[in-house]
Amino acid sequence: MEPDIAGKFSVGKAEGQLRKGALEHCVLALLRDGPRYGVQLLEALEAGSVMAASQGTIYPLLSRLRRDGLVDTRWQESPIGPPRRYYELTPTGRAALKDFTDIWPHFRGAVDQFIAD
Repeated sequence: MEPDIAGKFSVGKAEGQLRKGALEHCVLALLRDGPRYGVQLLEALEAGSVMAASQGTIYPLLSRLRRDGLVDTRWQESPIGPPRRYYELTPTGRAALKDFTDIWPHFRGAVDQFIAD
């Protein structure tokens, strides 16, 4: 973390870095139970306000997840507008999510040990 103008560490910057590191795996977790389209993912992330993302963040992330083979996409007609692109986990995406969920408690616990009063 870098100090802000007053010489204090920026909480906003720390939160942004944590969000950036975890957002990919939160999206994979949202796809665990089935396909979703982009706006559904944005709405679910907004429900947990600390993970809220913009379209300018989520769509490039989804494109990268697709390039990396973690999600597949398909177009589906919408009853109220243009077709929607649905994203769903691939077996590789499920494995990546499992790896993260296995590692996360240990990582969180290690950080908690350092920051505990």
